[in-house]
Amino acid sequence: MFTKDFDFELPKELIAQHPTVERGNDRLLVLNRQTGTLTDAFFSDLPSLLPPDCLMVFNNTKVRHARIYAHSGEAEVEFLLIEPLDEGFVWKVLVKRAKRQREGKQYTFSDGTCAVLIPPPSLDAADTDCKYVRFNRCIDDRWLEVNGHIPLPPYIKRGGTDEDAARYQTVYAATIGSIAAPTAGLHFTDTVLQALDTQHIARTTITLHVGLGTFLPVRTEVIEEHAMHTEKFFISDETADMVESAYQSGKTVLAVGTTSVRTLESAWNAETQRLQRGAASTNIFIYPGFTFGPTGAVCEH
Repeated sequence: MFTKDFDFELPKELIAQHPTVERGNDRLLVLNRQTGTLTDAFFSDLPSLLPPDCLMVFNNTKVRHARIYAHSGEAEVEFLLIEPLDEGFVWKVLVKRAKRQREGKQYTFSDGTCAVLIPPPSLDAADTDCKYVRFNRCIDDRWLEVNGHIPLPPYIKRGGTDEDAARYQTVYAATIGSIAAPTAGLHFTDTVLQALDTQHIARTTITLHVGLGTFLPVRTEVIEEHAMHTEKFFISDETADMVESAYQSGKTVLAVGTTSVRTLESAWNAETQRLQRGAASTNIFIYPGFTFGPTGAVCEH
């Protein structure tokens, strides 16, 4: 299966650079799977379109302020912090103009924090996409809240704004650790969630921290040769019980976004028809031909 088979033309003028003025006032294209007909709707119509006995699974990850800027000499350098190591003194990073950034190069941040580019801490950590930076202090989420910025997707061609911290975050975000938002959930509002409750549609959460596996491009010519980066996830006992019960009783499990799908499908044991509980990780890559387990539907934006 060739990667080029999935190419399509998306005019740049149709890629919104800012969210709608009010969250939830987004258009929704509805496909009737029985008739094949398409209908225009609004996202606020979603609760009335869903079967009343389905279970919705949301990814409650929260985006950290992982985009930071430093100076090396007179040049400004942008980092995207991927994953902390060594109690936050070392971070796995993406860096702009990566070929110019060599091991031993030093950087200074606006608050006086210093850092140096170091070799990968182990052979297992070697990654052609990433580099490693050692800071002279622990870089935690409190520091990032003050000194960092919300990362934006590569198709957003503008600088950051104050609204990004709120709008590039789901209203139910709870567990910090992602470098990108699970975008299918960005359209949900408290009003829509309340409407789901009114419709007696059950909902629960998993946590998958969005990393490089979600948004790095596929660079191989053959789709099966693409290797996904590993991402961490967590499934509670309560969520696992709800998914297993819904699946075994023939109810639809509606995974909100691809991150929720990848979590459920990675943790699913087809033989026992049970989900793995607790913390784990996944590099699952879903493409045509994949046999799905519990996820009967995907709610994607």
